[in-house]
Amino acid sequence: MTYESKLSNEFMDQLFDAVLLLESREECYRFFEDICTIKELQSISQRLQVAKLLNDNKTYHEIEKITGASTATISRVNRCIQYGAEGYNIVLDRIKKVDEKEY
Repeated sequence: MTYESKLSNEFMDQLFDAVLLLESREECYRFFEDICTIKELQSISQRLQVAKLLNDNKTYHEIEKITGASTATISRVNRCIQYGAEGYNIVLDRIKKVDEKEY
């Protein structure tokens, strides 16, 4: 099944194609530090950490303590996991597979 994003346009396609061209963590740091503000990167990484903790069945209180995320942010991430475009689930499943291979 093909996914059609409401955000899809030529510029977004170019952005995602550029991200797919990155070959290492160092290249990711270089690109994202240039294209995003520090605050944007911190927010994005915090949301991913929140998603991982929600996936591990942590409570909102535990997640708030660990990440410093507000309950509004935690709730938004949870809503995306439950009813969103499946993006978090795709990434979380792949992270889990990588983690399992490392042990």
